[in-house]
Amino acid sequence: MSTPSEYPYLSQINLPEDLRSLPESALRDVSNEVREFMVDTITKVGGHFGAGLGVVELTVALHYVFNTPHDKIIIDTGHQGYPHKILTGRKDQLHTIRQKEGLSGFLKRTESEYDVFGAGHASTSISAALGLATARDLTGDDYRVAAVIGDGAMTGGLVYEAMNNCGVQNRDLLVILNDNNMSIAPNVWALSNYFSQIFSSPTGTKLRSHMWDIAGRIDTVGDRIRKVAHQVDNGLKALLTPGMLFEALGFNYFGPINGHNVNNLVTMLRNLKDAKGPTLLHVITQKGKGYAPAEQDKQFLHAIGKVDKITGKSFPSAAPSKPTPPSYQKVFGEAMTEICAKDKRIVGITAAMPDGTGLDILAASFPEQVIDVGIAESHAVTFAAGLACEGIVPVCAIYSSFLQRAFDNIVHDCALQHLHVVFALDRSGLVGADGPTHHGVLDLGYLRLIQGMIVMAPKDEQELRDMLHSAIYSYTSGPSAIRYPRGNGLGIQLREPQNIPLGKGEILKQGKHIALVGIGKMVNECMKAADLLKEQHFDVTVVNARFVKPLDESLFKQLFQDHDVIITVEDGQIQGGFGSAVSEFAINQGFKGELIVHGIADEFVDHGTQEELLADLGLDAHGIASLTSSRHSGN
Repeated sequence: MSTPSEYPYLSQINLPEDLRSLPESALRDVSNEVREFMVDTITKVGGHFGAGLGVVELTVALHYVFNTPHDKIIIDTGHQGYPHKILTGRKDQLHTIRQKEGLSGFLKRTESEYDVFGAGHASTSISAALGLATARDLTGDDYRVAAVIGDGAMTGGLVYEAMNNCGVQNRDLLVILNDNNMSIAPNVWALSNYFSQIFSSPTGTKLRSHMWDIAGRIDTVGDRIRKVAHQVDNGLKALLTPGMLFEALGFNYFGPINGHNVNNLVTMLRNLKDAKGPTLLHVITQKGKGYAPAEQDKQFLHAIGKVDKITGKSFPSAAPSKPTPPSYQKVFGEAMTEICAKDKRIVGITAAMPDGTGLDILAASFPEQVIDVGIAESHAVTFAAGLACEGIVPVCAIYSSFLQRAFDNIVHDCALQHLHVVFALDRSGLVGADGPTHHGVLDLGYLRLIQGMIVMAPKDEQELRDMLHSAIYSYTSGPSAIRYPRGNGLGIQLREPQNIPLGKGEILKQGKHIALVGIGKMVNECMKAADLLKEQHFDVTVVNARFVKPLDESLFKQLFQDHDVIITVEDGQIQGGFGSAVSEFAINQGFKGELIVHGIADEFVDHGTQEELLADLGLDAHGIASLTSSRHSGN
């Protein structure tokens, strides 16, 4: 809670209209209180951290100048959105963020009228802002539109498609580039601020406009004056700012300016909020600003769990009774390192997530065999296809939900040309606190329908190693995909990778009448369910399918012959997924028994821990056992 003694200004702010009632002289103190409140809260409960600390002053200035929610502010990805949540009626709920039934870690339209556009993936804000601005003009409304986009998101191609169309449509909207990666000295800030304020002020804009009109009336001499003035104006901007690209795309560019001077931001935003045509304000911020541990370790403190507020470090935990199993991403990174040490043809590709995918492990040993393309998943896939044309074996390590953005590139550039590209899909299934924007529950379906695509999922970390080895050295006639979950493996003893025969599953436990057929992480839940059922004197078969495509047809024919009930279990969407593949084959084979497809229904799953979500959906061992025992009577 924000008490008056701790937060004299913030305790008065429940909505942006309360902020706008304060004198401008109070905004620096307001910013300090918002930052302190965020540090106090998030160090206790965890969440995205560094990016939000960097945009405190910008967020305060935006809500102070713009008449939100009538005016529309779009914040790219939502990593930057925590100060926005604090100022828009949710500060006393911030301690629930990313927890089940608590606040979302991203902007979410159903959560607040101030969340104009929800997004968990980067690079969407300018397209959405142009859509809002166009809708405003079509309906004759009068609101303003502003989009805040981080410099990392500027690597996404959607940004440039949107900016190009902004220049063509020439609608009134403001894009604020939050640049927390570029180092600019204070004297450059001061100089840029001076020119930007002159260029952006109503007087300066009117002066330039009048001079242009007057020059246009002086015939030939005027044309020369216009040409020189245009060259001088552009020359000054090119010399003093990096704005040439934005100007070429049709934006009026201003900046860069210091993003931590809240009063200067207010001045600039007032000057620009009613500017005509697409306008871009370039703001320099520091990720983790105001919290020393986050300033010093921007990568670690991008997103945190519970940490010590003073040091920014995780609290020491009691020594585990046995070593914690390695994460799947670490197993993948180490497996790639082993392979690349022997084979220089192998290249790991990441879309701005080397640490998140484990490719940072490979980069530490063989940096020349890791290529980070930035937040540009579509480019990553077609780039990989180009590599494959010349005998390189690219391994695209991309989060499952992020790869959705490159679906056509997989089809058109990889599968259609039968190119040997390997996809490693981290964060498949239910990822937990990041919620519906990040759950990787569609991959089995959207990959299975692509012609010639091999789709597999390991039951444990050793099988991940085996599948990676097989995809690189055995399944070479086209693209293949390995999907694996977020979190730790099972802690099994690792060995040298072995080849897995294409499309071959395995029976882990032979039982009677009912077969549980799991894919990926669900195999272990099926095994635990079988143990629970054994205590109830039920004997079931457990199968590790391994492959969604191609299916092990001989194995399923045997299952259909020996069992009255088949239950498929997947941590993915039912429609079009693993169970659908089995259903299609069962119909083809004339299976007369009962086939139950158990997975995620046609709905978006909210955020919570993985354990909470699996239990809610009946996809943990107890849920699977309960479903199975209900079909066991009479057998």
